[in-house]
Amino acid sequence: MAFDFIFMLTEDDRTISDARRRLEEVLAGGARHIGFKDVGLAFDELKGLARAIREAGGRAYLEVVSLDEDSELRSARAAIDLEVDCLLGGTRPDAVAPLLKAHPVRYYPFAGDIVGHPSVLAGSIDTIAESARRLTDLESVHGLDLLAYRFAGDVPALMRRVCETVDKPVIMAGSIDRPDRIEAVAEAGAAGFTVGTAAFQGQFAAPGAGLADQVRAILALTLSARRRSTAPRRLALVAHNARKAHLKAWVARHAEILKRQTLISTGGTGAMLMESVPGLSIQRLQRGSHGGDQQLGALIATGELDAVIFFADPHGHHASDVDLIALTRLAILHDTPMACSPAAADLVVSASLEAPREAFLETPRAEPKPRP
Repeated sequence: MAFDFIFMLTEDDRTISDARRRLEEVLAGGARHIGFKDVGLAFDELKGLARAIREAGGRAYLEVVSLDEDSELRSARAAIDLEVDCLLGGTRPDAVAPLLKAHPVRYYPFAGDIVGHPSVLAGSIDTIAESARRLTDLESVHGLDLLAYRFAGDVPALMRRVCETVDKPVIMAGSIDRPDRIEAVAEAGAAGFTVGTAAFQGQFAAPGAGLADQVRAILALTLSARRRSTAPRRLALVAHNARKAHLKAWVARHAEILKRQTLISTGGTGAMLMESVPGLSIQRLQRGSHGGDQQLGALIATGELDAVIFFADPHGHHASDVDLIALTRLAILHDTPMACSPAAADLVVSASLEAPREAFLETPRAEPKPRP
């Protein structure tokens, strides 16, 4: 996730009764990541909601608020039957993870002790960070759901500590209801955040009074905050043989920025880049001809890549076209940016990587002027 906003069709930790109708407004506002809770609607209604999100090209999330083990296991089974992309929340990974093992659902349980309904995050920063570390040590856990603004202590410190402790994505949830909190979430290194109740209550400044206007306002704030994000982006770097020299030159030109990202490459391209650009760390997959392109496709399908840089040979043979077409189709389907030339790749850098994050963090914000 490249610091994404997840719109929750929920109020007060329950899925709203008219979620299917309000979904149309959310989609009109431009949201692509859309979730709901496991309480508030009957299962058949949730199934129709999840199907509508997928058919609109969105990514579906189910968040668990169950307080007992039987209910949480039912929610996990519902996530499988609903075919959501991600299951958020829950506090019993030892029981839930085995159910999800044979399914493509990505699992983001709650870190720390969750109390009551609406949920509150209890414990100290140390105990919550340790909980986060233990959870992300589990192979079956793909990330974390952190109820940061439901914590009674130093929330920015908590968010930074958890993001620094784990090497998997962290989604911040609960009571993110104003722009400064979105900025703080980005600066802490989170992969994304959820908003539900605040948007239904119209708490974000927007040009109009409708829900679609609220979504547009939050998306604009997300784009701005993304420039402050300290979370590394997951980038795929690939090139056909005739374009490897172009990719090598492009990577060398952006080396200092790319060293701060998580880079993934097919085998031959990765070996070339690590040899030519000292200090670059790259996770190498199989060579493209041995299935590396298909491995990249799987990462796109599970939402684990923020962008694909694929320098394609416009004069290539038809055999290489097949893999490029397949990756392009997946990138379109899962709304993943894909750049096939140096100029297009430059736009990816300038849009989401090149921001002077340190400058943002070091420059003091202007104090509001006193009212006359």
